[in-house]
Parts: sequence; structure tokens; C-alpha cells
Amino acid sequence: MMIQFFLPMVPPTVTHQEKQVAVVSGKPRFYEPAELKAARVKLRDALAPFRPGEPMKGGVGLYVKWCFPRGRHPDGSYRITKPDTDNLQKLLKDVMTGLGFWEDDARVAFELVEKFWAEVPGIFIRVETLP
Repeated sequence: MMIQFFLPMVPPTVTHQEKQVAVVSGKPRFYEPAELKAARVKLRDALAPFRPGEPMKGGVGLYVKWCFPRGRHPDGSYRITKPDTDNLQKLLKDVMTGLGFWEDDARVAFELVEKFWAEVPGIFIRVETLP
């Protein structure tokens, strides 16, 4: 099984790493700041129409191309500035897990992630079951 699509949007640059800690009654409590919650909702709403009827089974390969507004950068050139690809992927995979693309993101056995400056911003995603 293979699913492939493009989400036309300005990709969120806030990452899963930006969770905050508050001490309540002497115990640490982790929470998501408003900007992170908004990024999660943005991704969830954009991804929802593409979720499969049932979670993909077995191992999964994930290909993601993050396309950021190019500004003064050449179209198609690699983005070598923050955010880090691993931090971008964490939030994306968490949202995809929540939507039922797969049962657990531990099933993602292979990832190819790239970030670009692009004339048309968005996120290209291809998910496929592995042999």
C-alpha cells in the first residue's frame, strides 16, 4: 500500500521540542504552548483527508519533503538552517499516528527527510508499506 500527497501550506517551524515545564505542587508538568498546539492542529487538519481507511500494517517507509517559502533563496535549494529535520518529523509523525496512518510510529522503519526553499511552500509526503 502507498499513499502520496502534497499539503500546500507554510510548514510550521515550531517543533515538538518546544514543550514547556511548569512546577505544580512540587511536581513537573509538561504542557504545549499555544504556538505548538496551533501547529499540531494545522497539521492534523491538513493531513486528515489523506488518512487511510485503516492503519497501515507492518513496517512503513516515510518520505517527507519540507518546502519552506523561498524568500531570497533559489527555488529548490536545500534549507540548511533550523528547524532540524528530526524535530520537524517528531510532530508530524505524532499527528499521523493520532490520525491512524499506522498503529504506532515505531512502525516507521525507514525515513527520508529533506528541507528545501521552494516557490510553492508545503509538505510532500509519501507513506508506503515495506516488503
